[in-house]
Amino acid sequence: MTILGIESSCDETAAAVYDGRRILSNVIASQAVHQKFGGIVPELASRAHHKTISGTTEQALTEAGVDLDDIDAIAVTRGPGLMGSLLVGLSFAKGLSLANQKPLIGVNHIDAHMYANFIDYPPRYPFVCLTVSGGHTRLVHVTEPFRQKIMGITRDDAAGEAFDKIGKILGLPYPGGPEIDKRAQKGNQSFQNFPKSMMKKGYEFSFSGLKTNLLYYAQEKGEAFVQEHLDDICASVSHAITEVLIVKLDRAIRETGVETAMLAGGVSANTMLREKAARMAEKTRVDLLIPRMEYCTDNAAMIAITGHMMVESGVLEGGEEPGENEVTGLGIKPFARIE
Repeated sequence: MTILGIESSCDETAAAVYDGRRILSNVIASQAVHQKFGGIVPELASRAHHKTISGTTEQALTEAGVDLDDIDAIAVTRGPGLMGSLLVGLSFAKGLSLANQKPLIGVNHIDAHMYANFIDYPPRYPFVCLTVSGGHTRLVHVTEPFRQKIMGITRDDAAGEAFDKIGKILGLPYPGGPEIDKRAQKGNQSFQNFPKSMMKKGYEFSFSGLKTNLLYYAQEKGEAFVQEHLDDICASVSHAITEVLIVKLDRAIRETGVETAMLAGGVSANTMLREKAARMAEKTRVDLLIPRMEYCTDNAAMIAITGHMMVESGVLEGGEEPGENEVTGLGIKPFARIE
């Protein structure tokens, strides 16, 4: 089964083709318009998706060497994400579905990040997955395809959101996460002991306190001090965030007894997080899966493979209830057959 995947949950317009064995194409159109605002402007994101989604999809089909007649189904992100951005992708995908008589699969964006690991690795169950991105921080225990227990989520800012907001406080260009990562590799992570909220409690996450603490710290020390010690501050911030993430992941592995652990989402590209996860995996003797860099951030390859897995596993037959912040107003179910 060949799947066309479409992703538009935030500020990346993406399309990909998956033939059930490998990714044939994976095209991403990034939106530079948000950089001058220091964050995502939802209305501008929606307009940018509208301008690029058709061309991005055409390019994905061309690079894959297929046309719409060769596509067996269309998988599209149904949420969570920015409502306007989701509507653009969903409307476009539904139009393709209706015009070309192709089945339509609605994919959960966070699940897709997780299953992106299976682009390069054979599926294995059970596993524990830590998904960390700009909008989400989630720790789940998965026993079989699409059967999972959420062990913990963030109470406030997601890890990626904290990185980006702290980057803005430090005067770094948007997005702040990758900039902090680059500087952290040259800094001393013991320079400042920033708070590691909720590290000793359960599986939930909280990063708003760290952001506020850093703000007060920067105001107290002054701009000259911050700029002089910017690498060390970035390293200390990265250590505070990643340490919480790794402690929770380690705790989940030990409690569930799984032999496989995963990282997923944009923040899984963070150098310090990857290094700590590798050391933790060696210590706990689990197999650690992390997607390739191009599959960490938002992309359509993860949507296409997740859609394919939904068909293969049979979870679509009875349908499922939409999750929080998922667009349902277009009459799109998890799998809508076109009669």
